[in-house]
Amino acid sequence: MYVVAVIAAAGQGRRLGGSRPKPLLELGGRTLLQRSVDAFDRSPRVAEIVVIAPPDVAAPGALSLAGTKPCRVVAGGARRQDSVANGFDAVASRADIVVVHDAARPFVTEDLIARTIDAAAESGAAIAAVPARDTVKRAAADRRFVGETLPRETVYLAQTPQAFRREVLRAAIELGRGGAEGTDEAALAERAGHPVRLVEGDPRNIKITTPDDLTLARALAGEPAGGAARIGTGYDLHRLAAGRRLVLAGVELPFDKGPIGHSDGDVVCHAVTDAILGAAAAGDIGQHFPNTDPRWKDAPGLDLLSRAVAVVRQRGFSIDNVDVVVLLERPAVGPHAGEIRRRMAGVLGVGPERVSVKGKTNEGVDAVGRGEAIAAHAVALLRHDG
Repeated sequence: MYVVAVIAAAGQGRRLGGSRPKPLLELGGRTLLQRSVDAFDRSPRVAEIVVIAPPDVAAPGALSLAGTKPCRVVAGGARRQDSVANGFDAVASRADIVVVHDAARPFVTEDLIARTIDAAAESGAAIAAVPARDTVKRAAADRRFVGETLPRETVYLAQTPQAFRREVLRAAIELGRGGAEGTDEAALAERAGHPVRLVEGDPRNIKITTPDDLTLARALAGEPAGGAARIGTGYDLHRLAAGRRLVLAGVELPFDKGPIGHSDGDVVCHAVTDAILGAAAAGDIGQHFPNTDPRWKDAPGLDLLSRAVAVVRQRGFSIDNVDVVVLLERPAVGPHAGEIRRRMAGVLGVGPERVSVKGKTNEGVDAVGRGEAIAAHAVALLRHDG
């Protein structure tokens, strides 16, 4: 029996909000889409995978999915049923069973996949579903009053995966192409005259639709509150020369030397800039603000940091906290650390309590210890906002 999985991931997730398509949101270090792909990639029952993605993401090379099985990416359509139809067209002709799954259900298990496939092979069509636990009311026509109370034991909530013999799914899709509407493929299969078997679903197999769903999913994934955490490190060093200003995060320290650099040589801001860019996998300070570009000549470090903050926010990240160590033989950084923290916090968009600045000497060792250079190490923790 040759089985192909079709993973629907073309939805934009407007109810969820955010700037990225919903299937590309991260959950515990992997996207929702990658989690679903992984489940079907691990299943010994599945031979191939077809992913339906938004048209701009479906372009060759635009989407990287790890896995061991053949995986094709096709563009979605205007509606879910149009997207699944596009995916079905890409299914290998020798497929006996086609399994359709929503990428927005990232906790699907191998066992549920296998049981749904077996039921479809036996009955023609099968869906994962969970029985209603609450009393179910049908609203009256005006939707203001209860029209009737339905027998709870007869009500099931549909999930995915939904599996079909190839000819059954083809009939359902052709019906949809002919103008019939269905919220899932099983509904179209029913309208095409095919019985659909119920397979016991999994309460953890939730569909992520709203921000509350995403919060629950993060808890199920063991992810800390506030989104997936990403850590970046940064380092900067500049030689010191007489007659130059020594500025750290916009705070000028009284000294007869200052850093030599294309910009202002602010090692604190430069190290933090690299740390936050690194945490977001957004390049480094040299890529964004090259020393060959006259725009950045004598540019204040806080200005470069502010631009880097905008870059990581565009990628859906917020800054949780930053820790900086300044290596400088003299003058002492400690008396100025509070003001440095406040200046940086304002640019980072966090409270000063989330910014740490420490000054250390290098005990007379190397160029820093000889008072010939200043350096800084930084660590930044970012969280993806989804």
